[in-house]
Amino acid sequence: MTTVALPPIPEAATSAPPPRSRRRRLRPSAVVGIVMLAVVIGATALRPVLPGFDPFGQDLSRALLPPFVDPAHPLGTDPLGRDLFSRIALASAVTLGITVAIVCLNAVIGTTVGILAGFFGGRIESALSVLSNTVLAMPVVLLLIAVCAVVPPSAGLTILVVGCTWWVGYARVTRNVAAALRAQDFVVAPRTQGADRFWSLTRHVLPNVWPHTLIIAATDIATIVLIEASLEYLGLGVQPPTPSWGAMIYDGQKYLATDPWLVILPGVAMFLAVGGVQFLSQQFTAEARGAFLRKGARR
Repeated sequence: MTTVALPPIPEAATSAPPPRSRRRRLRPSAVVGIVMLAVVIGATALRPVLPGFDPFGQDLSRALLPPFVDPAHPLGTDPLGRDLFSRIALASAVTLGITVAIVCLNAVIGTTVGILAGFFGGRIESALSVLSNTVLAMPVVLLLIAVCAVVPPSAGLTILVVGCTWWVGYARVTRNVAAALRAQDFVVAPRTQGADRFWSLTRHVLPNVWPHTLIIAATDIATIVLIEASLEYLGLGVQPPTPSWGAMIYDGQKYLATDPWLVILPGVAMFLAVGGVQFLSQQFTAEARGAFLRKGARR
């Protein structure tokens, strides 16, 4: 009997395909967003450690210095001789801190209302729906003006008013997700084994709702920054002498014809923050959506 020699099998055919790399690649827009945010956050972080930069110190003899003229004031000074670099950096910390607090409050309230309405349904959903429609019908600016007529305006008041009136978008999305999850087998099955509703909410519904909440929060930060700056422009937020972007633009518009940098520099800082968040949120939204879809496919 003769044996037929088989041709050698190529090594590539016998070896398993290399595993797909799970390293996440940043989009070009995300890189741009990181750079823009790094400029704002870097200036905010460096201001306290740099000597000689006082956002409240006044020197009328050096008032209205243009940018890049005096090394002691790289971005110039305002009409009272205060350093613009330190004031813009402090205003960035104030505005971003207020924005983060508002977004967190919106996420907590909206997610809670949406989960309760979607999971329980019935009268609870009807009552929470009426509450959401009532809050949605309230103009934020007019409501804050009415509140400021009784209580002096402050950062805490801005956080409380905007944080308690801007959560409807979170509630609507999480309500739809919770309503779709309550009939799923992995949510219903524990109930047959004696688990209560609170256990099902915290173990199964909430982990599947939070990715949607984070996506909304990531895209909502830029909107809240603009709303907060608009309220500061109207004098309904942080009060002087604490600087804020909106208040600096309002004060600088009086000198727009002769010293436009008083308006341009805070506007540039706001543009970097809003644009950076928007560019970076695209990357975060894509990653969160992909992770959620992969989790659903595994289930």
